[in-house]
Amino acid sequence: MSLTLVLEHVEAPSTSTSTSLAPREQEALRHIAAGCTYLQAARNMGLSKHTVDAYLRRIRAKFGVYTTAELTRLAVSLGL
Repeated sequence: MSLTLVLEHVEAPSTSTSTSLAPREQEALRHIAAGCTYLQAARNMGLSKHTVDAYLRRIRAKFGVYTTAELTRLAVSLGL
């Protein structure tokens, strides 16, 4: 018995997409993609966790992503 993994094809965002993210949004996304919690990201950035949450909510709204896994995939595709 063998298993086959089928991945849905997702087009990588264009490089201009990364410019639609503010520098602090990019930084927050980078920390989350690296495995940091919101609190850890906030401490690394010198912000409150509520501010990091707001950045990530904006990113989710811009790109229509809903999970941390999708945020991580987005960060990788943007080269962050």
